[in-house]
Amino acid sequence: MMLVDERPVELTDSYYPATVAAGTPLAEAKKIPGGAPTLLAEIGYSPDEVYEDISIRAPTREEADLLHVQDESLVVVLFRVVMAAGRIPFEASVMTMLPEGRHFRYRFKAR
Repeated sequence: MMLVDERPVELTDSYYPATVAAGTPLAEAKKIPGGAPTLLAEIGYSPDEVYEDISIRAPTREEADLLHVQDESLVVVLFRVVMAAGRIPFEASVMTMLPEGRHFRYRFKAR
């Protein structure tokens, strides 16, 4: 859960293959000092390609409770898969966030 001024604004769940996470803090349900991207880079996993899918929907009852919003509110759901060279996926994340204050900007460069 991400907080801004003590208010929940985002729920994030990330998943890693056992071959990547085993024996690392990625396998533990707690924050990683320096963040997961730093740790992943240290163990040899650098992003080469990222797939993202963004949708808007009503929150589930659990999401509404955790984000302190009404059931009829809307949330932004960002699904992301990060792949190393050779299209090897090493991270999948689902981020469910309040729409207020969100701005998405993308830049793509052809190879």
